[in-house]
Amino acid sequence: MKTKLFVKKQEQGAVLLEAMIAIVLFAMGILALTGLQATMIKSNSDNKYRSDASFLAQQSIGRMWADPSNLADFAGVSNVSSFLPNGTRTIVVAPRGLVTVTIDWQQPGNPAHSYQASTYIGTTFND
Repeated sequence: MKTKLFVKKQEQGAVLLEAMIAIVLFAMGILALTGLQATMIKSNSDNKYRSDASFLAQQSIGRMWADPSNLADFAGVSNVSSFLPNGTRTIVVAPRGLVTVTIDWQQPGNPAHSYQASTYIGTTFND
């Protein structure tokens, strides 16, 4: 009988310790999933803004293709904050019809981003 009591005393609290270890491991897993989800949400919003910037640049280029005789009228800086946070669109028309559209935006607390598209509009190269 002495042996059974001795073994029983050594094992007291083992279940509690195992339960605590399981809870800690489960909590670490939940924290890892939460961090992963936060990273995915940030990447998703960054990709959405990049897609919106591409759309705005291509839309501007499309308008210029529709009216190539008035390219100089499109040049300048405009505010596109309704589409992108702190967004600006800069259109530069260089000689021979080279057009560069730059879209800049910056989310609060994040670094600035930029998207640039260039094309030749309304020119032929038969020099």
